[in-house]
Amino acid sequence: MRRSVWLAFLSAALVVAGSGLIALTATGAFDRSDSKKTTEPVPAPATSVRTKTVAVPTTPTAVPSEPAAVPTTAPSAPATPAQPATPQRPSRSVAPTTAAAVRATRYVFPIGGCRADASQSHHDYPASDIFADKGCKFVSPVDGRVDEVTRVDTWNKKTNVGRDRGGLSISVVGVDGVRYYGSHLSAIGAGIKPGLVVKAGQPLGLTGNTGSAQVTPPHLHFGISWPTAPGHWWIRRGAVAPQSFLNAWHEGRQLSPVALVGKVRRAYGVDRGCRDYC
Repeated sequence: MRRSVWLAFLSAALVVAGSGLIALTATGAFDRSDSKKTTEPVPAPATSVRTKTVAVPTTPTAVPSEPAAVPTTAPSAPATPAQPATPQRPSRSVAPTTAAAVRATRYVFPIGGCRADASQSHHDYPASDIFADKGCKFVSPVDGRVDEVTRVDTWNKKTNVGRDRGGLSISVVGVDGVRYYGSHLSAIGAGIKPGLVVKAGQPLGLTGNTGSAQVTPPHLHFGISWPTAPGHWWIRRGAVAPQSFLNAWHEGRQLSPVALVGKVRRAYGVDRGCRDYC
């Protein structure tokens, strides 16, 4: 009887050990295993979001205060007027230029927040076409006052009249006494008007392809000249080669066009109207 009980006990122990319910750990202790336990899948890490990076001119264009915000979308095209649009006239004159004002003048590259490539030459007269995507900021290159503003695009490919080629445009006369002109804009800030005081780097409008740029890639036509009476577009569009100044401003260097503008103006002589590419 004792022999049969002992054999039954050994059989039960073998069954228990064979079932895998008891196991010996590396530390010598017994752990109870669970044959039905499954490993929960580890969630995959979230995929990182790739952001688009755009090149920004070296010279900073932000200013502490920007009273005139530029619309983020271009306004709808207005109806063509019966008479050619005349640029708005400034309501106040620019303060006389002094040597101290010239020395204190700060210059910035006229395109802000976008990659921009300035042409190193221009057809027929001195200027530069700064190629940039449509909708980039055209900023004032200097402290000064808004000179003339053209908000209506009257250019016609068939006639290609000189006064209309710029499309939407803005000019600024700086505290240095030099005029800076940007055209082919897609939009102009709502508060931008003649006589408005602006700061270097302040947004004025958005790049585009109005005027004769309708048949070219979007770009900012940029011209440097001396101030004139309103409507003298053949001077306003550019009278002094701006390339060396644009290159310097893009690199963050301060280079003033005052001396060169004065020299070219004296050589130009009496202004009797458009002379080239009219």
